[in-house]
Amino acid sequence: MAEARSAAAPAIRLSPETLEIVRKREGLQLSRIRVVHELESVQNPRYKTVLNKALAELDAQIAALGE
Repeated sequence: MAEARSAAAPAIRLSPETLEIVRKREGLQLSRIRVVHELESVQNPRYKTVLNKALAELDAQIAALGE
């Protein structure tokens, strides 16, 4: 199956800088997903405030990578 995928998809060469940005964005998006999931179940208002601040920071970092 991996061979079929690699044969069907054209090989796209990314520069090391672009690859680093893609990896960082993916890591930030995974962190954002985790924070959102925690926000859905949190009951402590102080922890909710901390999570909201973390979410805002992650959104800002993701937006900065998009520029």
